[in-house]
Amino acid sequence: MGNTAHITLSDNEIIREYLRTQRQDYFSILYRKYADKVYRKCYTLLKDQGLAEDAMQDIFVKVMMNLASFNERAQFSTWIYSITYNFCIDYIRKHKKEKQLFVDDIERAPDVTDDIPDEFLLSMEVKRLKVVLERLPLDDHTILLMKYQDDMSIRDIAEILKKTESAVKMKLKRAKEKSQEIYLSLYKDID
Repeated sequence: MGNTAHITLSDNEIIREYLRTQRQDYFSILYRKYADKVYRKCYTLLKDQGLAEDAMQDIFVKVMMNLASFNERAQFSTWIYSITYNFCIDYIRKHKKEKQLFVDDIERAPDVTDDIPDEFLLSMEVKRLKVVLERLPLDDHTILLMKYQDDMSIRDIAEILKKTESAVKMKLKRAKEKSQEIYLSLYKDID
């Protein structure tokens, strides 16, 4: 493989070439492209630099071992995000004995009208937003980051969480409501 050949290849083409040739330099391209994003997501969820670094390495081993099962229905970035999210949440559940992240009845929720505009979250000062997010339950914190920090679509979030789009909309609505309640309880007398 030439030094510049990989520049024009898409993620899917790189994966196909890696699977065809088993040449490590193809996988290295994916690693260099996604390692920082995976690390940052691990750090956001695990809140520990060492754990995030270990998790990132474990995730890339898992990606390498499962690359043949990548079916190109979703973007590779969504697929690796899903592995990252699930790995970190499993770690948290196992080590911190978190309660079930999603309530089963959310799956049966009807389509949702969201009364809280996105501007409410987007207009918060960064310092205050961090305080509010830290006080949210992990599942609410994570889904808000997926939507607003990672700019993921409802469809991608639903695929990653293995939930319906309706359930994701309900979860986002409830997370925004909780964040508004926390914000108002902390800052209404200050503003």
